[in-house]
Amino acid sequence: MNDLKGLVAIVTGCSSGIGLASSQHFTELGASVFGVDLNQPPEALAAQTNFAFGSFDLLEPSAPQDIVEACVKRFGRADILLNIAGARDNFAGLEKVDPETWNRVMTVNVTVPALLSKYAVAEFKKQKSPGSIINVSSKAGLSGAIAGTAYTASKHAIIGLSKNVAWRYRNDGIRCNAICPGGFLTGGTQAIDPEKIDAESMEHWRPVHLLHASPTGPADPIKAARLLAFLASPQSAQVNGAIIPIDNAWSCT
Repeated sequence: MNDLKGLVAIVTGCSSGIGLASSQHFTELGASVFGVDLNQPPEALAAQTNFAFGSFDLLEPSAPQDIVEACVKRFGRADILLNIAGARDNFAGLEKVDPETWNRVMTVNVTVPALLSKYAVAEFKKQKSPGSIINVSSKAGLSGAIAGTAYTASKHAIIGLSKNVAWRYRNDGIRCNAICPGGFLTGGTQAIDPEKIDAESMEHWRPVHLLHASPTGPADPIKAARLLAFLASPQSAQVNGAIIPIDNAWSCT
């Protein structure tokens, strides 16, 4: 069992999808969770005594440092960072990418996780305790054929970040891994506006999506949360720099 008692986790994107499932699962496993989102979490989660919520706009430059400081102020420490929050680009191909969308996607999906990791690493070292950072990439981080240009670039970038951080801090007891979900029901997928999708580019992504069409529908986010709990726990102490697909073999295509 992945026992997280006594550990404190920062979870971005805590109010929906994989972030919500992880926040709920981590509290059940005994961790204290500092959840971050623009939207309020469900009342059942917010009522947990080992859960605290912070409303932050991740596009604000000060957000990463403020989040880590708020977590430490509330719980006295930080041991785990789950970079789950993400931004989408409506499957826009290169010709349809505008600077505003590019900057928003890269900020939320790459810059914020990098800076959150920076401040989390500083806290781990200050505490002189092990730390675990887990970044949520995507099937799009392993392929160029399923998502828009900005989103694909950002999810490839977070994999590079994960490997770099893992190697740099391997001797400090700090681990960094990434998971690559595919086919999950998340807040991001539910928020996609069909009217804004780049239909021309989507025709190029669609064949690869159809390879993974499941007769039972999207996967339950709790399945990703359980993997995140293992990677956050001491039981995975030797797992560092791993990039783990969680997509029912979709990454084999």
